[in-house]
Amino acid sequence: MAGPLDGFKIIDLTSNITGPLATMTLADQGANVIKVEMPGLGDHVRATSTSINGFSAAFLNNNRNKRSIAIDLKTDRGLAALYRVVSGADVFIQNFRPGVAERLRISEVEIRKIVTDIVYVSISGFGQKGPYAQKPAYDPVIQALCGIATVQAGSDEARPRLIRTILPDKLTAITAAQAILAALLSRSRTHEGQHVRLSMLDTLISFLWSSDMNRHTFVSESDRGEKPASKIDLIYTTKDGYMTVAVNTNREWIGLARALGHPEWLEDKRFSTPKLRAQNIDIRLELIQEVLARRSTGHWMERLNKESVPCSPVLTRQEMLGNEQVQANSIIVEYAHEKAGPIRQARAAAQFSLTPTPNPVGAPGLGQHSKEPITITSPTSARFTRQCSLPTYRPRVQPP
Repeated sequence: MAGPLDGFKIIDLTSNITGPLATMTLADQGANVIKVEMPGLGDHVRATSTSINGFSAAFLNNNRNKRSIAIDLKTDRGLAALYRVVSGADVFIQNFRPGVAERLRISEVEIRKIVTDIVYVSISGFGQKGPYAQKPAYDPVIQALCGIATVQAGSDEARPRLIRTILPDKLTAITAAQAILAALLSRSRTHEGQHVRLSMLDTLISFLWSSDMNRHTFVSESDRGEKPASKIDLIYTTKDGYMTVAVNTNREWIGLARALGHPEWLEDKRFSTPKLRAQNIDIRLELIQEVLARRSTGHWMERLNKESVPCSPVLTRQEMLGNEQVQANSIIVEYAHEKAGPIRQARAAAQFSLTPTPNPVGAPGLGQHSKEPITITSPTSARFTRQCSLPTYRPRVQPP
């Protein structure tokens, strides 16, 4: 059975991580995603990170369940080919810098001449206007600008620290996927397509506000800055490794004191309420660390679980693969890629009871589907179903 987005056609002109992850999220749910790449070059991520037989892990992990066609958009013939592919599409998505789509003649105005109710998506680093709009944007630049590096540091006075995963890229991808579905739902009601614009910067600032801009929420408090976080994080050293323990409610605090064998903590007025425990966080965490260091992670996990205290061992990525809960969820899948060989990935996180997501198909080679007919369907407007053959382009050969 096909996924919930079966029949929706998405033309994907994005590269790197943000756009490809957004469209892969939709492809995992059954959408027909056609990735358009430059002949001989392709998505920049094809040539990065660990790779086997020309397929990088980064490309494989952000481009499964798609088809790839190679089109030179700088030629009239290539542009005409793209217009034919766009016919009947539901979504057109690109992540060029502002102004590039207009120069390439693939702006919203041009694409809407072909499909009047298409959802047109523009992803940028900083936004469509302003002094940063034309600047190149990478993940650490967005982390630095949005304020999250000081959140990670623990205070505005400490040395800023980057999150060691490309959070802005990936979070913007998920936001884009959600926004595309919202625009498609709106189209089903209004019969009108719209232009969805989002930037990595806007996404991260919106993301931060739900938990990390507390004083800045109140205009009268903004000048005081945010209260520094504890200098101690919630990773505790045990006798044989690391673990984390998190308590918020009174019930959890009582369970923690029991599990660690220190009922006297319950009589300590410094820890009698959640507010007081927050105010005295450093001394509280130091007491917990002192106790946890005496025994193994497994010992404390058993005792804390009996008291229903939220806790977990800290796993390496290799250890995570064998964790009993991860295995119970069957989230890690293995399958054979025709070029890269056996690969392992996380399946799509969301599972649907009536329209289960299809089995994964490995990321395509550059232009792998250029010679194949592309079936065009649209479940919402019942436009038509037909096939169009795409011209084949050979990579330009640079003279010696």
